[in-house]
Amino acid sequence: MTTLYRGAKLLGADPVDVLVAGTTIAEVAPAGSVSADGVERVIDVEGLVLLPGLVDLHTHLREPGFESSETVLTGTRAAAFGGYTTVFAMANTSPVQDTAGVVEAVAALGRAAGYADVRPIGAVTVGLEGEQLSEIGAMAQSNAGVRVFSDDGKCVFDPLIMRRALEYVKAFGGVVAQHAQDPRLTAGAQMNEGALSAELGLGGWPAVAESSIIARDALLADHVSSRLHVCHVSTREGVDVVRWAKSRGIDVTAEVTPHHLLLTEELVRGYDARFKVNPPLRTQDDVLAVREALADGTIDIVATDHAPHPVDAKETEWDQAAMGMVGLESALRVVQHTMVDTGALSWGDVARIMSETPARIGGDSASGRPVAAGELANLVFYDPAPTADFTTAALGGKSINSPFLGMPLPGRVVHTVYRGTRTLDDGVLLSAEGAAAAARAREQELA
Repeated sequence: MTTLYRGAKLLGADPVDVLVAGTTIAEVAPAGSVSADGVERVIDVEGLVLLPGLVDLHTHLREPGFESSETVLTGTRAAAFGGYTTVFAMANTSPVQDTAGVVEAVAALGRAAGYADVRPIGAVTVGLEGEQLSEIGAMAQSNAGVRVFSDDGKCVFDPLIMRRALEYVKAFGGVVAQHAQDPRLTAGAQMNEGALSAELGLGGWPAVAESSIIARDALLADHVSSRLHVCHVSTREGVDVVRWAKSRGIDVTAEVTPHHLLLTEELVRGYDARFKVNPPLRTQDDVLAVREALADGTIDIVATDHAPHPVDAKETEWDQAAMGMVGLESALRVVQHTMVDTGALSWGDVARIMSETPARIGGDSASGRPVAAGELANLVFYDPAPTADFTTAALGGKSINSPFLGMPLPGRVVHTVYRGTRTLDDGVLLSAEGAAAAARAREQELA
């Protein structure tokens, strides 16, 4: 099918027409200059911001093993709702994604669902236990082509294991993504360590538990000349260590989550477990530090750490509640609110930190590509103008544990186009049957 999108502001700048033929962008030209002759559908997107399809380097899809929280199907529906066309699926499933068979199965589920590309992340260690390296080479050589390895949810705490992993991934240009949390310094921790944790009587989670692991692993990466990626940096100390490592020429990249760009530990006062997350919400000073770091390039990307849970895992006592928040559907709106509307970033910067660079870090050459003729038609059309309370109606996945419910946020994803198919059409998700049919058609075309 051919579709002509008329008048969107490419990267928030000059309006363009985009002609999509099948799965590919056929033409990009100044608005009004592309002929509609023979085009099967013309869509008016005048005034909308046009970005390349978003890429999330840190998504928990939960399948296999935790389908009560999320599945590959429901998680990629959430992705489409938020403008994402590629997600990297974390390894803490059951069975763990520590073999070629499991990562291939997850990738196949993504292809069948048809809402987004699913790139499985391989576990660093067998069973996430931190004791023995997983089948890193076999996962890299599998049909899933894994390039990112992480025990996220757990820190690879043994320095020898971490060194060996960093050495191993060098052979194929892979990267180790570390969950920077010293488990001994955070034993029993329930929130950020400080005056508020003492006031509330909750176990404190010190900033040094993050920064010390980042420092150690940066030195290890330097020692073996390998690549390190730091997950969800949340503290000023952590930012300072990443900045120091980069100043030394160490090959380290880092991410920040939308919730750490906006929310603070003060929300814990109400003991609402929607605000319980790993790493925890920090101070306003930490929020300012990660914003500054994202603006100046010390932090490379925004990654959602989308972590769905069933209702009963959150609606319980604080100390028993699961850690994590959903974030795919709200990420772009939070980034607009915290970074674009404040003047810290342009829409071109948003494309870099939420599409181009995550794909590059993840070794995914098919994603994060510019909006240009000959490229895959992975696109998001976004209206930055409206402001509305974030509600469950804006959630496309299986779980509702969003920390932003009831908060006013700007913007709305209007259309998400994945490989030429509108998975979100004027805010309405394509049916599961429609997405699966488009996926089958693509598979037949490739065959």
